[in-house]
Amino acid sequence: MSETVMSEIGAVTRAELFKLAKRPSAWVLLAAAVVLNQIFSYLIPYLSYAGGNSLDEGATPADLLASTLPAQLIGNTIGGFPVFAGALAMVLGALATGSEYGWGTVKVQLTQRPSRAAVMTGQLMALAAAALIGVLAQLALGAVTSSAIALGESRALDFPSFADLVSGTATGWLILLMWALLGAGLGVALRGLALPIGLGVVWVLGVENLISGMAGSVLSALRPLRDLLPGVNAGSLVTAVMPARVLDPPPGVNASVSESRALLTVCCYVLVSAVVAVMLTRRRDVA
Repeated sequence: MSETVMSEIGAVTRAELFKLAKRPSAWVLLAAAVVLNQIFSYLIPYLSYAGGNSLDEGATPADLLASTLPAQLIGNTIGGFPVFAGALAMVLGALATGSEYGWGTVKVQLTQRPSRAAVMTGQLMALAAAALIGVLAQLALGAVTSSAIALGESRALDFPSFADLVSGTATGWLILLMWALLGAGLGVALRGLALPIGLGVVWVLGVENLISGMAGSVLSALRPLRDLLPGVNAGSLVTAVMPARVLDPPPGVNASVSESRALLTVCCYVLVSAVVAVMLTRRRDVA
């Protein structure tokens, strides 16, 4: 890849990041992900512990407290990525590409100096950076919250090792990137915003859960299909890197496929989504 093309991609990436930073919707999505993570990973378990209640059958108050301490930071941060945060990341991806068609700015965007491939590659790079920012924001706030709980309850600040933190961050980033690029690809393929968001959210929150539930109970013939689903592989990848849970895992976190297969499948979704988005942008008439 020539220096000129790299320069164009870098310029588009910076411009797209500037656009995302100026969009209130992007900040709303990040805030929603952070708030949901704080509520379900820390607030509800801690309030249940303080009130002597139990979230899971057989869980003791000590288990509830342990689930909010720094040792569970990785699991508490990325446990929601296969479903809830994944749906938000898909919406962000659709916003980044599909909104250009809704505003009618895609024609102007693609007639400037950077090539079509450079424009779309820059948009995808900006989404990759946004996904990393989302992971780091949740990780940082989770560290603060779990530390406050540990200090308030006179417990040790036993954080995961540096290697585990890097592994967990990389896993979370890859999963969010997969969902964001799937949303971006839908935005380009469907040339809009509303339909990709609707289809994406229904798929993540409804269709995948339905297929997984049926494959695990009444219709085992669906298991090969289930094992190809993005959410199932994301959940298996989370299971591989998160520490032993003291409570039941969050929705979507499973061990349906092996770690190596889950990693390969998620990477394939990332690659295919990026290639489809770039190829459609290059070859299709946008009039």
